[in-house]
Amino acid sequence: MTPSFANPASTADIVWSDPGRAAFFAQWLSVTSAASQLDPATLRLASADASFRRYFRIDRIDRAAGSCIIMDAPPALEDCAPFVKIAALMAEAGLNAPRVLAWDKAQGFMLLSDLGSQTMMQLIQQQAPLDAFPPAGSPIHQMYMDAVDALIAWQLSSRPGVLPAYDAALLSRELQLFPDWYIAKHRGITVNAGLQDKLAGFFAQIKDSNLNSLGGARVFVHRDFMPRNLMISPSLNSLPRTEASSPAAGPPQGGAAPPGGSEPHAVGSVGAYNLGVLDFQDAVYGPITYDIASLMRDAFLSWDEEFVLDITIRYWQKARKAGLPVGDDFGEFYRAVEWMGLQRHLKILGIFARLTLRDGKPHYLADTPRFIKYARSTASRYRQLGPLMVLLDEIEGNETRVGYTF
Repeated sequence: MTPSFANPASTADIVWSDPGRAAFFAQWLSVTSAASQLDPATLRLASADASFRRYFRIDRIDRAAGSCIIMDAPPALEDCAPFVKIAALMAEAGLNAPRVLAWDKAQGFMLLSDLGSQTMMQLIQQQAPLDAFPPAGSPIHQMYMDAVDALIAWQLSSRPGVLPAYDAALLSRELQLFPDWYIAKHRGITVNAGLQDKLAGFFAQIKDSNLNSLGGARVFVHRDFMPRNLMISPSLNSLPRTEASSPAAGPPQGGAAPPGGSEPHAVGSVGAYNLGVLDFQDAVYGPITYDIASLMRDAFLSWDEEFVLDITIRYWQKARKAGLPVGDDFGEFYRAVEWMGLQRHLKILGIFARLTLRDGKPHYLADTPRFIKYARSTASRYRQLGPLMVLLDEIEGNETRVGYTF
């Protein structure tokens, strides 16, 4: 799911379970090191992620030229072709994504440019105590605005027929992870016909909202656009303060957009932090609300609702001014974001349970309470989702308290 390049290890930590693959890698590394001026003696483990990929870091012979990343992705388990295709799309969009420098497609070894070892998430976590609502002009706020600019640049480059469709079938498969893995296998609750029918009703509402809100607006969707997948430029060693962005529009109460918001214009993707973008290989063509929901309802970091609103409003203002199809009513847009986020929360609960039970990665379950809270919070705001809120409380063994907003 998310690679993290912050804790490099030594060459001794690189273990190969398949001697044949180790031999192929040694041969590939020898040829690639000579062609790309790399120092094989500096090879070390950089990270692994929730998939079957892992990453190494290797220095160039000329240390001033920096380092590169090597992806190890067994072809039988990981298809690298989408990564290569989407990296090129991101480069075309002006984003700071890894460049593919060499690729052995048959063996699944890839040499990439190195975007650094510090994620936006790690830089945020360095701030103590963490402000629940970072003010405009603060380093954290500026990082989020840079992320917004990168997201808008990515969305502006969208065109149909290039990436797989985020359609009803894919939404259904993702939502089914929740009962299959979280409810049945993790919580040990039998998903009988009655429960499955209840869930099918909720899922139908969620899919209808996600596919048809905002006129069914579609763009390129990263699918995991969040601080753990955004890298800080190696040239930045501190947290610079920047000028405050323009004021936000206010809470999601509906109404018209600010004047002058319909003319397309260029949006720069490189801000003060020159954010690099990772983990994009599962990108699709789908609802415009997905990535902003992913950014603000983070898998590993929770913000005060005011901050979520502040950044989401600023995104909406910028996106609308850039000509993206986000609608003229922020209230309508925010409802679509929340319902899109709900689908993502339920999906991730299933994924994290599967990572634990099938793949032996139990640390992901530590973040499941965050997603239950996200899902319950959204369900509590909409009357038609009230029964889902009650069901979530039953699954978690909590008492239901009702108070709808819409």
